[in-house]
Amino acid sequence: MLAASMALVSYSAISFAETTSHPIKKTSAAASHASKGKFKAKAKKQVVHVSKKPTRQYRNTKLHAASLDMGTGPLKLQSSAVVVFDEQTAKPLFVKNSTATQSIASITKLMTAMVVLDAKLPMDEIISVDASDVDTLRNSSSRLAVGTSLSRGEMLRLALMSSENRAASSLARTYPGSTPAFVAAMNRKAVSLGMQHTRFVDSSGLHAENVSTAEDLVKMVTAGHRYETIREYTTTAAHDVDVPGSRRNLEFKNTNVLVRNKEWDIGLSKTGFISEAGRCLVMQVTIASKPMIIVLLDSVGKYTRIGDATRIKKWVENTNGGRVAKVMKASNDV
Repeated sequence: MLAASMALVSYSAISFAETTSHPIKKTSAAASHASKGKFKAKAKKQVVHVSKKPTRQYRNTKLHAASLDMGTGPLKLQSSAVVVFDEQTAKPLFVKNSTATQSIASITKLMTAMVVLDAKLPMDEIISVDASDVDTLRNSSSRLAVGTSLSRGEMLRLALMSSENRAASSLARTYPGSTPAFVAAMNRKAVSLGMQHTRFVDSSGLHAENVSTAEDLVKMVTAGHRYETIREYTTTAAHDVDVPGSRRNLEFKNTNVLVRNKEWDIGLSKTGFISEAGRCLVMQVTIASKPMIIVLLDSVGKYTRIGDATRIKKWVENTNGGRVAKVMKASNDV
């Protein structure tokens, strides 16, 4: 029943089309028409083309930002692609380069979690870290040694909360049909959610070929927030794990420091980082009594995504209790 309800999240239900770009330079009608034509063509095919050597360069020839006039001046964010989405109205409050296709790093693990949970695999089943789960692509570190055995539920918690790559890999490997079947299920799930510009090639996000757009990630966060387990695991501040063979429990912390901040009401959280993707952050939050989704992609500095999230929070709080007055239709080439 849960899997069926997830399919109800469609592209049409989450509309970005009614918010246009922000003021300064107006694009010509011809350029706008051509741009829309390209988007429709891509949407029909529902195919994501990924270059052999993904980079952080956007595919859009014109990058833009759009926001609502909330009476506090423009919202200036450092992340390269952004969506601030109002769940009550199903419309964006702020958009920046939201259709740019790019690597998403460990944001991938939200889809990994949904596929595991949709399969209804036993969460108490013990699975082990295998040598094949070791990251040989980027040589990233892990606190889970080869041979570590934990329940599937614990592996899922560590993959979501602490972004453990070996845990994410073990979840895919122990899926019926192993990793290839798991990745295929990830891509089917993306299609069912209307994520037309998203593609997955692994369960951890270590591969730069895991790509999406900020718009598509709003759909993924919306879907993920419907799973109680994902809500719980992604917002757990810290968790002690009893690793067999260890003299003491290992403490794992959430990769998003904001979950430990009492000023934030976070319902779902996931961070990500590889060099091609920059630093990324997605959250479902409530600000000024407004449930919303924040997507921040390709933040360059270590703390930029946190700074941008804080700026968004203040921006919403400082606008008539978070109520939006009117939409400004404009365009601004970045």
